Amino acid sequence: MDFAFDDVQLELKSQARAWLAERYPLDRDWDAPQDDRWAELDELGWLDVADAGLGFVEEALLLEELGCALYPGPYLAHVAGNVEIAGLALQGDGALVETVDPTRPLHRNAGVAETPRSRAAMAAEAVGVAQRALELGVEYAKEREQFGKKIGVYQAVSHQLADTYADVELARSLAYWAAWCVAEDDEQAALAAAAAKAFATEAAVKACERSIQVHGGIGFTWEHPLHRFYKRALWLEGFGKRPPELRAEISDALLGAPVPV
Repeated sequence: MDFAFDDVQLELKSQARAWLAERYPLDRDWDAPQDDRWAELDELGWLDVADAGLGFVEEALLLEELGCALYPGPYLAHVAGNVEIAGLALQGDGALVETVDPTRPLHRNAGVAETPRSRAAMAAEAVGVAQRALELGVEYAKEREQFGKKIGVYQAVSHQLADTYADVELARSLAYWAAWCVAEDDEQAALAAAAAKAFATEAAVKACERSIQVHGGIGFTWEHPLHRFYKRALWLEGFGKRPPELRAEISDALLGAPVPV
């Protein structure tokens, strides 16, 4: 069995990264109102991938790239089928509270409806956030010099990036597994989505923290985009059940108790 992506999926991922890099560059004016370009997403066919004979796996690939670009719009909520993810919920239990992510300013702190699909979607976006944090850290380690050497040669830096790389690759594998299970309505979908969200969101938070440390003083400045990725990672980790609660679900499933759906 071939587990590799086909040419259509690879092209979709490549085109998405190029489109997002042009419209949401890292040097954009972060303080200006962020345009979600919803009409353009519709023209690209991203709002109804079924029309192109595609499914949730392809949507997960798009979410990964959207996370990498820190896309500010409600595409995650659209794919997950949960408007609460966009901070737009106006009904249900629980109060709306402010979050750390200014692009998703509101969050319902109780009564959040989680599904394998929404968890898998958040895992995919978290992978993109973690990937960008890793890329920023690697790029800086290759350029910044200290004591006449690139800082990447120092173990205090290189080990941080190596740990992030390992986390990102595992998070990606779990996210893709969850996406496939959801797309195929597999019996392991609930378990896979819980595992993917637990690990990928934690990996995104750690990736941002390590990258900030690699950057040193500049990583903590308001002007650098890393703190924005960090806030998105914290939002993803904190939405719905947190990683320890998800791991409890997984342990229950392994011991024979059903995973909630």
